[in-house]
Amino acid sequence: MLNITIDATPVLPKPSGIGFYVVNLIRALEELQLAQESPDFAIDLIYQISLKGWLKGNFSCPEPLQEFENLRLFPLPVKATNLFIKFPPLFLPYFEGSFGFSDIFHGTNYTVFPFRKSKRVLSIYDLTFVKYPQFTNSTVKAYAERVKQCLQWTDLVLTISHSSKQDIVELLGVPAEKVWVTPLASRYSVGECDRAPLSSVNYDFSKPYILFVSTIEPRKNIATLIEAFDHLKEKYHLEHQLVLIGQKGWLYESIFERIARSRYKTDIHHLSYLSDEHVALFYANADVFVYPSYYEGFGLPALEAMTLGAPVVTSNASSLPEVVGDAALLVDPNSVDDLTEAILQVVSSSLLRDKLIEKGKERAKLFSWNHTAKETLKAYKLLMS
Repeated sequence: MLNITIDATPVLPKPSGIGFYVVNLIRALEELQLAQESPDFAIDLIYQISLKGWLKGNFSCPEPLQEFENLRLFPLPVKATNLFIKFPPLFLPYFEGSFGFSDIFHGTNYTVFPFRKSKRVLSIYDLTFVKYPQFTNSTVKAYAERVKQCLQWTDLVLTISHSSKQDIVELLGVPAEKVWVTPLASRYSVGECDRAPLSSVNYDFSKPYILFVSTIEPRKNIATLIEAFDHLKEKYHLEHQLVLIGQKGWLYESIFERIARSRYKTDIHHLSYLSDEHVALFYANADVFVYPSYYEGFGLPALEAMTLGAPVVTSNASSLPEVVGDAALLVDPNSVDDLTEAILQVVSSSLLRDKLIEKGKERAKLFSWNHTAKETLKAYKLLMS
């Protein structure tokens, strides 16, 4: 029996990003376990509370984790256990047992502790903090040193695309055989019907729109999208609105300043956090989904758009071509003209739109959380062989 402990600490009350990956990976692994007549692996979960929660005496875990019976709470907050990395001989011998002496410990958020009795698996999703430090804040920039330190004792790295694997090998010097790719999957299913009526969202769906979904931050190249939108309105008198869905990330101020300078700012709508059902409505009814990001570890919004039948225009950079294949129009993220022309092609041609929609749905079928879990389990077993 292979015993695996997964760090569930990145899961928030409303999971997104890494937390979304962790919850779906755990669910899919448990489904694989249930499908086996005689399971050959067991999953254990550990969760560390925040410093704020610890000071308030709140030791509860987020609701998405409450469905798992195999969850244990670690009594110290995350900031305290960062000392395990800086000074492992002083602290770890006293606390390692609290994490469980499993065969494998999977650190899911750019950190894994130097356990002595477990194999150590580290998830690295992208290297934005190395390749594009100008797009990050001081907290994210600090990841670089922490990751490099953890790699000294890491046995296996998991990442989410071959593009990210190449970056990890080239920029961090990790041997290629120590990096395993386990792609992500959508939160939606191909052909999934809208569960919520259009009237449940405070938005006028009678107007056609261009859609963007992701965190509002400079790496996503939203300023170039706004500039392309301005060109489309001014030169081609496009009737479309521009809808930006996503919570504010870091360094977002310049993006909203760019919106304020647009002559067409009344046609640009920012919607912050929406439920999965409401985001699905926007995907399914968009004339085109545009994702001009400079750099992605995977590019999940592009996959979700294809899954729900939105034609996609995205960057020809990093992992995005790997995710969309030939099911999207690819553009140079540095070229406003390229982006403008690609959007115009899609909204002007129903034939092209239908072709992209059909190809996108077929492409999306290649990704599933079941596949992610199987590849992850394969990596775990390879490590122990």
